[in-house]
Amino acid sequence: MDEHIRSTDADSALFGNRFATREVPSREFPTAGMSAQDAMRLVSEDLALEGDPARNLATFVTTWMEPEAQRLIATNLHRNFIDHAEYPRTAEIEQRCIRMLADLFHAPGPTTGARTQGSSEAIMLGALSLKWNWRTRRGLDEGSTQVPNLVFGGDVHVVWEKFCRYFDVEPRIVPLQPGKYTIGPEDVEPHLDENTIGVAAVLGTTFTGHKDDIVGINDLLVRVRSERGLDIPLHVDAASGGFVWPFLYPDSAWDFRLEQVRSINVSGHKFGLVYPGIGWLIFRERADLATDLVFTENYLGKTDETFTLNFSTGSAMLLAQYYNLVRYGRDGYRYIMENMQTNAQALTQQLKAMGRFEIIGEDQEQLPLVAFRLIGDHGYDEFDIAWQLSAERGWMVPAYTLPPDAQEVTIMRALVKETMSREHVDTLARDIEEACSTLSKKGGAHESERRKIVTGPGH
Repeated sequence: MDEHIRSTDADSALFGNRFATREVPSREFPTAGMSAQDAMRLVSEDLALEGDPARNLATFVTTWMEPEAQRLIATNLHRNFIDHAEYPRTAEIEQRCIRMLADLFHAPGPTTGARTQGSSEAIMLGALSLKWNWRTRRGLDEGSTQVPNLVFGGDVHVVWEKFCRYFDVEPRIVPLQPGKYTIGPEDVEPHLDENTIGVAAVLGTTFTGHKDDIVGINDLLVRVRSERGLDIPLHVDAASGGFVWPFLYPDSAWDFRLEQVRSINVSGHKFGLVYPGIGWLIFRERADLATDLVFTENYLGKTDETFTLNFSTGSAMLLAQYYNLVRYGRDGYRYIMENMQTNAQALTQQLKAMGRFEIIGEDQEQLPLVAFRLIGDHGYDEFDIAWQLSAERGWMVPAYTLPPDAQEVTIMRALVKETMSREHVDTLARDIEEACSTLSKKGGAHESERRKIVTGPGH
């Protein structure tokens, strides 16, 4: 190191940041380290170039927790959840959460479940149990040439297609239609046969926030069991809706009150109000968990039964979930969900008053969000509005086309979360109107701008 570099490092230590004029490490494993302060500044300054999570209306994932919860998380980041011998109270807290969620979802008696990294892992595990239980019902061994199939709509998360590809299951996907963005029994029935391991229905789609006709699908499966002797279970993908429907629509049956619903997944890091990643898989009864998926192991002196896909994982978000359950209770979650719904309704009314937008399914049970699309030809489209909002005001409001056969339909969606106040809603509405006015004068976004637009429905 020459004298100039030594002098520069000394000056940066005294006056500022050593990377103010020097390239950051980005391609090669660095030979030497740096001070903790410099490392923190380096990462922080990179992140300063990203969007503001408070204005990210695409993501369903929690972006704020109370200071007390953040302290609980920070003091438990080092705790490995899988080590039940050393951390038995953490294992007990997992079981408390499972029992509380089973109660929230009206499980008829003692049951089982698991914490997962998110709903993707929970869905993989739940669907594997469907496959194993189907094989048992059919009396098939692992070498059978029978091809299992799984029925779900085009409104599902991509993880359902991943499961089918990864685990050799035929996906029977019900396409959507213009004006019909969820599925019901009439869509499902033609796809059922003796090799159907289950049907997956969505509670709160990422596309429009609505639910499939879960009651109708359940009734269909009850009839199929009676008339055709096919006992086909129903799994509810409640990744987004599992912490919403019990509080906004408590009389709406979608859970274990319906007899063919055998398993439910929910994301704690969405409307469970926990930072990522935490998810849950809850079974109706212990018998609904295929026994072949459960491993008994001796780890560090304690014998445990496990059936998760991951092994070592942190305890912090599990503890944060329990914190929320006891901190808020039913009354607190209801209060928060109702506030979000009220603000979503306020945004709906302001968008309707502009005369430019159609609101998607505002009269249906829905997550606290607004899905909307332009009416008529304005010389610009939803993708242009998304770009203009981002460029002018930093709002991340996604625009996207729907899955087949509704791929010609483009919509926008604004998620109204806990941290979005009425003032934020009013400001967003004004910014949308101003973006439309600007686009009316200058025309749509340039192709180079369009390539930067958020085009997915968010997760």
